Amino acid sequence: MVNFRSAVVFLYSGVFVAGLSSCSEDLANSGHTSISARPLVIAHRGASSYLPEHTLEAYSLAVEQGSDFIEPDIIITKDGVLIARHENELSGTTDVAQKFPTRKTVKIINGHEVEGWFSEDFTLTEIKTLRANERLPFRDQSNNGKFKIPTFAEILELRARLSDQATRAIGVYPETKHPSYFAALGLPLEEPLVDALYDAGLNRADAPVFIQSFEVDNLVKLNKMTEVPLIQLIGADENQGKSIEFEDVARYADGIGPAKSMILPVSWEGRADQQSDLVKRAHAAGLLVHPYTFRPEPEFLPERYDGDPAAELCAFAALGIDGLFTDAPDIALEAFSESCPMTGR
Repeated sequence: MVNFRSAVVFLYSGVFVAGLSSCSEDLANSGHTSISARPLVIAHRGASSYLPEHTLEAYSLAVEQGSDFIEPDIIITKDGVLIARHENELSGTTDVAQKFPTRKTVKIINGHEVEGWFSEDFTLTEIKTLRANERLPFRDQSNNGKFKIPTFAEILELRARLSDQATRAIGVYPETKHPSYFAALGLPLEEPLVDALYDAGLNRADAPVFIQSFEVDNLVKLNKMTEVPLIQLIGADENQGKSIEFEDVARYADGIGPAKSMILPVSWEGRADQQSDLVKRAHAAGLLVHPYTFRPEPEFLPERYDGDPAAELCAFAALGIDGLFTDAPDIALEAFSESCPMTGR
């Protein structure tokens, strides 16, 4: 467990805004919390509202827009190299079906049969022949086929360069995807992930890094391997968080990444339900709260916000969240600097 837990608890003592500016220099410099009154802005797969996700170009744009962290989802190749894709099934975000039409197969992943092309069946050399495509049909398709698939090492190198150029520490927030599945194939994610952070000088408690996962065992293992803070992701189907024992989570993780509907439920028709006490309970256990995913497009924005993504962002900021995942960092930062009263902070 990382050593800033006591400072995190202090931030939730009822003086959050003042506490952010007066807590220890080590905590402020670590990148684990904001030194202003706003939540951390985590670029979900990069600036993925604008460019194909999980590309160096999308990460670079996110930093240009001002994001605090860039978020790569981590999978692995046949020859054991970590790369960034949302899923190990590659056809949804690359041209693999055109490049390797005969390599289609069927696998069982987390109990579900999945048909497609999978990272663990390709070497890094083969992966580097692929190009990224935009996953969502209503987003800009003009950049399809332009950008390569990056390795995690390349993302860490980019983070270092962008930090130098921006004269601020850009954080990296990797998610381990299907770690138990890969471990069963003899391709564990934990060791190469920690090694990559070590090689980049980031395997330390005060580095601007979080590691996130939906799997508990994966985080428990990582908690023994690194002092980097860990985030337990929580899906929206888990009884809206009511059954979660946050004190148990706090034994191996430093925060939670809940689906945003667990905090402020909204019906399919866009009607708002009563907000949950999830943020309050997580904070009481000393856990950070980084909900996902904030997207500005009408396809994702509940009707209650009347087409204004800033209204949604401000509603959550007022509830005292510590950070959030967004596909549009520029919109989040503009909202936090111009629109949100931050009354709950």
